[in-house]
Amino acid sequence: MLKVRLIPTLLYKDNDLVKGVKFDSWRKVGSILPAVKVYTMRQVDELIIVDIAATKENCAPDFDLIKDFSCECFVPLTVGGGVKSIDDIRNLLKSGADKACINTFVYKNPNFIKEASQVFGAQCIVVSIDAKKEQDGTYQCYSCSGTKPMGINVVDWSKRVEGLGAGEILITSIDKDGTMQGYDLELIKLVTESVSIPVIVSGGAGGYKDFLNALNVGAKAIAAASIFHFTEQTPREIKKLLSENGITVRK
Repeated sequence: MLKVRLIPTLLYKDNDLVKGVKFDSWRKVGSILPAVKVYTMRQVDELIIVDIAATKENCAPDFDLIKDFSCECFVPLTVGGGVKSIDDIRNLLKSGADKACINTFVYKNPNFIKEASQVFGAQCIVVSIDAKKEQDGTYQCYSCSGTKPMGINVVDWSKRVEGLGAGEILITSIDKDGTMQGYDLELIKLVTESVSIPVIVSGGAGGYKDFLNALNVGAKAIAAASIFHFTEQTPREIKKLLSENGITVRK
């Protein structure tokens, strides 16, 4: 049985660690390097670190910064924000990342997923999907840090990126992001039932029961941020509670 992965998500802007609610009202919550050091010591399975400003500002990833924090990271590291070329991914990997997280660029250039997967292997390519529930009950994709509606159904896009060679999908609920009111279980179920590749879920964790609920509807890995920034709950404690509830976790 595959073991569930617990993955803190660190979002940064102008070199500052930030956290928002529903992809808005971003506030500074610390610095990247100290956070990476702390999480590495707290038995996390991976880290996801994303520059939320790079795409909006049409900037390439800050490879020097990535080198700095990757030197302090001793777990698998996924890095995203501003990735628009094969060279960007190559430089991410050279800078210490293990996987590249791509989002906005691939809506206009979907074959980039296929090209990147062929060059680096599907295991290196994580396609991030930011989803929002519309008034008609459907889930739609948004790009540019959740600000631009793409007019694409989330399930349709999930199937397409899998077919193009994505190794994993990171699905984030815009509606639940930062609320700490629980994951969007309907969204998770729709996506996990539509693809066979691992789905990392994000947006809404406020307590260990939220992790259990997400796993029970198909999530293979759990990403979270606010629960670690703003509560005393630690990755180690959450893993212990998951294990006590019959979930196989990494030690």
